[in-house]
Amino acid sequence: MTLTNLTSGAVVLSAAMDAGGRLSQDIPAEQIDPNATYELVFDTANYWAARKIPATVSQIALRFTMSDPEGAYHMPIILNPNSYSMWMSA
Repeated sequence: MTLTNLTSGAVVLSAAMDAGGRLSQDIPAEQIDPNATYELVFDTANYWAARKIPATVSQIALRFTMSDPEGAYHMPIILNPNSYSMWMSA
C-alpha cells in the first residue's frame, strides 16, 4: 500500500497490511495538506497469486482529499477477484 500526495508528488506512506488486511498507522498532521489530492494504492496481485486465484483486479487506486489534518479516515474495501467496493468515513 502506498499513499502519495499527488499535488506535491511526495510519497507520504508505504506499508504492508497486517494478516487481517488492515493498516493502522497514523500520519502526523503536519504531513497532511488539506488542499492536496491524495492517492492510496493497494497492490492486490500478490494476494490473489498466493491463493492461486485468477484475478482481473491487480491494483486498487483511491483518490481523495483530507480536509481535516487531525481527522481519522477509514476506507474499507470489499474485494473479490474481479471487482471491489469501497466507502470512506472520516
